[in-house]
Amino acid sequence: MLADIAIENLGVIPAASAELSAGLTVLTGETGAGKTMVVTGLRLLAGGRADASRVRGGAPQAVVEGRFVTTTLAPEVSAQVTELVDAAGGAADENGEFIASRTVNASGRSRAHLGGRSVPAATLAEFTSPLLTIHGQNDQLRLLAPGQQLAALDRFDPAIAPLLSDYREAWRTWRDLARDLRQRTESRRELAQEIDRLQFALDEIDAVDPEPGEDVELLTQIRRLQDVDTLREEASTALAAIDGPEALGGYSEEDPASTLLGRAEAALTASEDTQLTELGARLTEITSQLSDIAVELGGFLADLPADPSLLEESLQRQQQLKMLTRKYAPDIDGVLAWRDKARTRLGRIDISSEALDELKKQVAAAEKKMKAAARKLSTARGRAAAALADAVTAELQGLAMAKARLTVDVRRVAPGVDGADEVELMLAPNAATEPRPLASSASGGELSRVMLALEVILSAGTQGATLVFDEVDAGVGGRAAVEIGRRLARLATRNQVIVVTHLPQVAAYADTHLHVAKNVGDEAVTSGVLTLSPEERVEELARMLAGLDDTDTGRAHAAELLERARSERRAFTTG
Repeated sequence: MLADIAIENLGVIPAASAELSAGLTVLTGETGAGKTMVVTGLRLLAGGRADASRVRGGAPQAVVEGRFVTTTLAPEVSAQVTELVDAAGGAADENGEFIASRTVNASGRSRAHLGGRSVPAATLAEFTSPLLTIHGQNDQLRLLAPGQQLAALDRFDPAIAPLLSDYREAWRTWRDLARDLRQRTESRRELAQEIDRLQFALDEIDAVDPEPGEDVELLTQIRRLQDVDTLREEASTALAAIDGPEALGGYSEEDPASTLLGRAEAALTASEDTQLTELGARLTEITSQLSDIAVELGGFLADLPADPSLLEESLQRQQQLKMLTRKYAPDIDGVLAWRDKARTRLGRIDISSEALDELKKQVAAAEKKMKAAARKLSTARGRAAAALADAVTAELQGLAMAKARLTVDVRRVAPGVDGADEVELMLAPNAATEPRPLASSASGGELSRVMLALEVILSAGTQGATLVFDEVDAGVGGRAAVEIGRRLARLATRNQVIVVTHLPQVAAYADTHLHVAKNVGDEAVTSGVLTLSPEERVEELARMLAGLDDTDTGRAHAAELLERARSERRAFTTG
């Protein structure tokens, strides 16, 4: 549920905010007052396209911020939303609510934030998907698309979702196997050439048989071989100074450093003076380290290569490795990784007759499984289509389309990702007329009522979500307008419903009435959002009744309309 919204510099709104509550909230106001900007702000929060032309003239940017409550949702949906925010690095505020915002610069660039962290607009769309659904006149046009009509049918029956999931898995398996078979059959010559190239490369790498990290180790060894005489002299000089020439097989009458330090250590540690014994202890550490160094120097000298041919062999080996790194990867580890991938690819390319026959069997089995899953899905959709048609028809009769009849036509088509069905909603104005597609038979007002009827039915299983209707009552009046108000109020008993309307019959059913007021100045037009008191609601409804706000008759009519709607709302909540 959307708890509140704040808007800055969006269209004619310099700054406005509104606290939203559960139930039915309506937004009313004169044409051009900025009601559409509120819906535009909601679309931005839903990850919609950012349009720089919506930024208020002279302002550097427009900002929309919304605070969402997830505790009203089903537990599994609330957990899903929380997990999404956590994955994006965001967090709930101190009230356990999530703050989402969208900033649109005058240059056209936009930024999105969720739970205090910067996120892509697509993440906002994913976050608000289970929370916020917006219906406008453009959404009515989308309802005419076959894909949208199929999605509406699938939403209607919960039993369809697992069948659709099973079908999609079977369809993807069949598609991948069929694609592999087609590629192997149509590209046998190219695949045979690829096999030769891969096999040649693998043979070339295996002939060299490199080891992981060998190129780095070899480089170190070559450098040591090239400087072996210098290294031997440096190490020998250091070792002779520490342990004397005897350590190298020579003789000298001079005492080495280790002997001299040993004498100094013995003299100091034998002293009774504490300062000298402390220095003796420090010398002990030094002589110990010196002994370790002498051992390591001896090992270093022992490991220095003495074979004069080893340098030439190492250089030849380095050239072999460089030949591989020039062809396949920057280093030997990369060459080995490339070899592993090439072996995997080679194992998958088998264009022998036996392999193709086996693949054909797999394709046939996968196709059979996919078609069986498609039949189950089609059967479920056929049952759901009849039930959905009856339910929508009943709703339409309550929306002042007493003789209208909706049918849901399910036709078999070639298998695709969504099944082997095509769905089309058909509308007949009466029982004697053949149903025709919505796109060619429904007026704007009829299309509004069909969409509302669908939403009332499809939202029956949802709870705590926010449904926004932007002038879906356009082209409707009289008795139909009253029925639309009733349907929206009934829908609001389980969900938060926000409606932009020009109809007093609809506005009268609201639990909360927001008025978007326009102020036309000498230099600019500004708008603000106000929450109306009961007395102000009567004035606004009277204004909406053909501008009768300045007459006692208009106010009396508005008060009567409001009281009747309140009475019906109480019946919804108690019944």
